[in-house]
Amino acid sequence: MCVVLTMPKICLTSKIIKSTKCHQGESKINLFDEKCKGLLLEVRCSGRKTYYLRYQDERSKTRQYRIADAQDISLCQVRRLANKYRNNIALGLDPAARREALKKIPKLCNFIDDSYLPYIKTYKRSWKTDLSLIKNHVLPNFGDFYMDEVTKSVIIQFLSRHIETHKPGSVNRVIILIRYIYNLALRWETCGLTKNPTDGIQLFEENNKKERYLTANEVNSLIAAIQDSDNKMLKYIIPMLILTGARKQEVLKARWEDFNFEQRIWRIPMSKSGKARHVPISDGLKLVLDSVPKIAELPWVFINPRTSKPFTNFFYSWDTVRKSVGLSDVRIHDLRHSFASFLVNNGRSLYEVQRILGHTNIKTTQRYAHLSNESLLAAANEVTKAIPFIVQMSN
Repeated sequence: MCVVLTMPKICLTSKIIKSTKCHQGESKINLFDEKCKGLLLEVRCSGRKTYYLRYQDERSKTRQYRIADAQDISLCQVRRLANKYRNNIALGLDPAARREALKKIPKLCNFIDDSYLPYIKTYKRSWKTDLSLIKNHVLPNFGDFYMDEVTKSVIIQFLSRHIETHKPGSVNRVIILIRYIYNLALRWETCGLTKNPTDGIQLFEENNKKERYLTANEVNSLIAAIQDSDNKMLKYIIPMLILTGARKQEVLKARWEDFNFEQRIWRIPMSKSGKARHVPISDGLKLVLDSVPKIAELPWVFINPRTSKPFTNFFYSWDTVRKSVGLSDVRIHDLRHSFASFLVNNGRSLYEVQRILGHTNIKTTQRYAHLSNESLLAAANEVTKAIPFIVQMSN
């Protein structure tokens, strides 16, 4: 049975604090200080002595807030602290409520495991990429921090170290990931969070992005070379990539049922964004698809004859072809770059390019919207044509 002996208010002194002990049958003694309202000394049978402040909160509920162990603080100091806390309580700053709130703030590692990863696995096809960034960069640097401890200064210190050993693009991906994690935490009203620590932190300029755009002559050389490839499906796959700007896996997984030749629409059921998107079937694409050999019992467009299933990769045959025409620096994804480049160079709007490529953000499209020097020169010469008098005067 727990027996608590509460003594009448007394004027605490160092001597009383030192000499007071629990008697047999008592679990603890509470000594209230008459010089400081609400201050009490709790003396346990173990000998431990602790100062508390007892008060009523805004709902008139009696609360008890632990201040410190008696051995760690003097009587004079604890009275000053108790008065300070009592003043804060009068201003609506409840120390016990704050301590309880702090206990509810999760560590970043726990929030990621319990909330973030389960959420992104429900919709984000590239969640394993996030997991890799989390394991290699986020958790080693921030995992043991409580979420409110990850401040802007902590982020900046991390960036200053990280940029010394990693490329700007790699560092930017970590910033973007942390920003998204905290945006979700704020949206879900995670206890103790009021702002995102990455707010106002700019991404590093990336000068290592490799931009490669094929010219019409280079495309013609590729198309000619793939006709002799040992991979008999390559002469259909590469033209489809060039004519649609689609991603490699979108093309390789294409099924005949996804093509509506009456409405001239190719429906891609699952794009990178996790949603279906639609690509127009151009005249050139229709010719390519009409020439693809069909196998009645199989639903896919590009069948690997060895497996009777779609290709998962075709790097060897592609690598052989590109090297044979001196284009060893051209990647498969550069065909997507080039598709956007051809559209923009021929006067199509960024909005049209965005819709065809399936970008959710126009900023992404702007990266692909390359204008050749010839196009820019032709545009600049429009001014010369409009004002021929300037040229005449120069002569």
